Amino acid sequence: MEAWDDSEYPLAYLITFRTYGTWLHGDERNSVDLRGQNLYGMPRVRANKQLRDMMLEKMKYQPFTLDGKQRAAVEAAIREVCEYKEYSMHALNVRTNHAHSVVRAGSKPEPIANAFKAYSTRRLRAAGLIEAEQRVWSRGESTRYLWRESSVERAIDYVVNGQGRDLPDF
Repeated sequence: MEAWDDSEYPLAYLITFRTYGTWLHGDERNSVDLRGQNLYGMPRVRANKQLRDMMLEKMKYQPFTLDGKQRAAVEAAIREVCEYKEYSMHALNVRTNHAHSVVRAGSKPEPIANAFKAYSTRRLRAAGLIEAEQRVWSRGESTRYLWRESSVERAIDYVVNGQGRDLPDF
C-alpha cells in the first residue's frame, strides 16, 4: 500500500494536446463535453454526424498534422520548456496529430500545456516548418493528475508503449 501524500501538487501530470482540426466533437472516437466539463467518470460526447459536420463548417483553417521534422521540433520545444522551467519530463511522445507527456512540476498543468504549445509553435515558425498564419493546436488539452507512483508508471507506459508503432521520420 502506498503512503498518504498531502502535497498540493500530484507526483506528475499526463498532459495531452491535439493538432488543429484532427479530432472534432461528434466524430466516431467520441470527445469530452463541449462546455469543458472534462470530469472523471462523466459520459463522452457520442458520435454524431450533424455535430461533426457543424464543427467542420466552423473551422477557419485546414486540419493540421505533423510530419517527422515538425514532430522533432515539437519534441525539442517541449524539452526546452521543461529545462527552462525545471519540470521533470518522465515520458514524451509526439505523434502526427497529438502529443502526450508525463511531467512532474510544482504548478497547475494548464499553463504547462500552454507553454508546450506556444514554444512548439514558435519553434516551428522559426525553423520555417509552418506558414506564419498556420493554426497548429486545437483549443484546450487533457490533463490527468497522477497522485500515486503506480499511476505515474502506468501513464509512462501508455505514453511510451501505448501509441502504436514508431513513426517514420519523413
